[in-house]
Amino acid sequence: MVDSLKKPDFQEIRPGVKVPAKETILTPRFYTTDFDEMAEMDISVNEDELRAILEEFRTDYNRHHFVRDAEFEQGWDHLDGETRRLFVEFLERSCTAEFSGFLLYKELGRRLKDKSPVLAECFLLMSRDEARHAGFLNKALSDFNLSLDLSFLTKSRSYTFFKPKFIFYATYLSEKIGYWRYITIYRHLQSHPENRIYPIFRFFENWCQDENRHGDFFDAIMQAQPSILNDWKARLWSRFFLLSVFATMFLNDIQRSGFYASLGLDAREYDIHVIKKTNETAGRVFPVILNVEHPDFFRLMDQCSDNNLKLSEIGANDPKPIKILKRLPRMLAMGRDLLRLYFMKPIDTAKLAGTVR
Repeated sequence: MVDSLKKPDFQEIRPGVKVPAKETILTPRFYTTDFDEMAEMDISVNEDELRAILEEFRTDYNRHHFVRDAEFEQGWDHLDGETRRLFVEFLERSCTAEFSGFLLYKELGRRLKDKSPVLAECFLLMSRDEARHAGFLNKALSDFNLSLDLSFLTKSRSYTFFKPKFIFYATYLSEKIGYWRYITIYRHLQSHPENRIYPIFRFFENWCQDENRHGDFFDAIMQAQPSILNDWKARLWSRFFLLSVFATMFLNDIQRSGFYASLGLDAREYDIHVIKKTNETAGRVFPVILNVEHPDFFRLMDQCSDNNLKLSEIGANDPKPIKILKRLPRMLAMGRDLLRLYFMKPIDTAKLAGTVR
């Protein structure tokens, strides 16, 4: 019998420093790009808006926000068993994602400094925000006698190369879905404070505004590069990145539904709300969005999630050929359902112009 009250054991690099979670297709990615191509971009079409966003970044609304208060100064041994494991995993995944953004934005700021000073300063100020978020999350891990060695992550993680336009798609959606995730949890816990298991959730209202401003910045960059949004390829890539981001979140969250249950949330209902809101927001910049109201959309997402859960249950101790044979039908089924989702007729956002959403 599993002792659900026992504190989970985590592998450590050295005492108090957690071994990073194994990289999979669903873990937060580290990105790099073509810095020279980024530096050569002409932003004159939308430079006024980008300069206005830069002024917002300079104002630094959250410079005094991420300060731990007395509520953190207590023991957290009452969070144990599966709840503790899932919460530590949430903190680690969130910290890794924020740190990934910090690395990318900092390097972009450094590489663009001489050729595109407006973009360079925007990226450097966004890296400041991401560093604060990552540091705050890593400090939260220390309340559970753990931390991440972020310099080790920098060297050990594999980096995914994306051309600049794909960086814009991916980071725009990452920031906007981050906003809706944080604000949804914050509003829920404001209404149900008895479910706020840890004080970090009090900080989510201001925190998500950083995410929103960063998303607005990438929106403005894409508007400054009409070719990114205005051809047939943009329609295909918009669908691809929307589905990739939504499916990754859905599969991850359903797999970790116990964490959301500890906050009094149903993981599936939470994800449906966040997906619908992010999809609607993306309609302000992308030429097409997904038809998330189609009766088959979440039915197919559920089937992908069910197969993903079955994949995670396949024995790790099976010989590799046996494991592949067991996994293959599930992986093929997931691939089939994701293709059906991708080819589901999207919504043309130009036809939504002037409608109330």
